[in-house]
Parts: sequence; C-alpha cells; structure tokens
Amino acid sequence: MTSETVISIFLGIGLATSVGFRVFLPLFALSLAAYFDVWNLNDNWDWIGSLPALVVLGVATLVEIFAYFIPWVDNLLDTAAVPLAAIAGTAVMVSTVANLDPVVTWSLAIIAGGGTATAIKGTSAATRLTSTATTGGLANPLVATVETGTAVVVTTASIFAPIIGAVLVIIILAIIFSIYRKLRPKLKQ
Repeated sequence: MTSETVISIFLGIGLATSVGFRVFLPLFALSLAAYFDVWNLNDNWDWIGSLPALVVLGVATLVEIFAYFIPWVDNLLDTAAVPLAAIAGTAVMVSTVANLDPVVTWSLAIIAGGGTATAIKGTSAATRLTSTATTGGLANPLVATVETGTAVVVTTASIFAPIIGAVLVIIILAIIFSIYRKLRPKLKQ
C-alpha cells in the first residue's frame, strides 16, 4: 500500500465522519477541492468536481445547515439523514480511495465510510432528540452549531491535512464511545 493510498483512506474516513454531522457539507467541500484541483478523485467520480455538482451541493449544504437551526424540523431531517449519511459516507470513501482493488475499495467504503457516517449521524440524531425532549427544542440550535462546526473542522482538516483529520476522527469516536459507556448502564435499567 502506497502513502497516497493511506492518505486517501484518511481523507475518506475524515469526510465520512463529517457526513455524520452534516450530509452535504463534506460533499460540497470535496466538490470544491476537486474543482480547484486540490484533490484528484477516482475517474468515475470526477463529476463531483464539475460546476453543476458544485452549485447543487453548495445550495444543498446551505439549506441543510439552516434547516438544522429550526427546532422540530431538525428532528425530521435526522429521520431522512441517517440513511443518506450511510450512502454519502460510502460515496466519499469510494470517490477518494486511490490505488486499491475495487472489491477492497467498496468493502472499505461500505464498512469504514458508511459505517462511520451512520454511527455519527445516529449519535447526533439521538443527541438532538434528547435535546428536544429535555428543552422543548430550545437547545437544538446549540447542538446544530456544534455539529456544523465539527463538520467544518473535520472536513477542512481531512482535505488539507488528512492525518490530522484521521486523528480528529479517532478523538470523536472515543468521545462518543465514552458517552455511550456512561449511558449504557442507565439504558439497561
């Protein structure tokens, strides 16, 4: 495995993690990176760097970000976003991973990309649902701000410094796992 392949895997996992927070933001950032030749995508995925894709993903990103600031609408978005996160997480991995056999690429994309995005999105949806239940939705804009900020930071790090992006992913997953372990005994009661 070449260093280019490892770096492309780090990029894919970082973007897949960001997809768990905001589905369209990492896709838009990847589109920007491809459009301005910061990253080369796999041949079948070059369309992501096209101007029409850039415009559509940019509009979708803005709509998604602002919609998450509307209590109750954000919970409805989460219902649709969980399966979309799995698809988008898989797509960002497939589009970025370089120099691997297609079977390995797709396996990695489904497990690492789709799995990571789904785990993060499921956790954020549960957080928002808890916020809605405990605060009547008043704290949801704060949750949305933290999620969007995290997506921006992880996406930016993944594109410009994929190793740092991968470290951020490990930190995020460790935090989620730690929260889950603390809540797990309470959930069994």
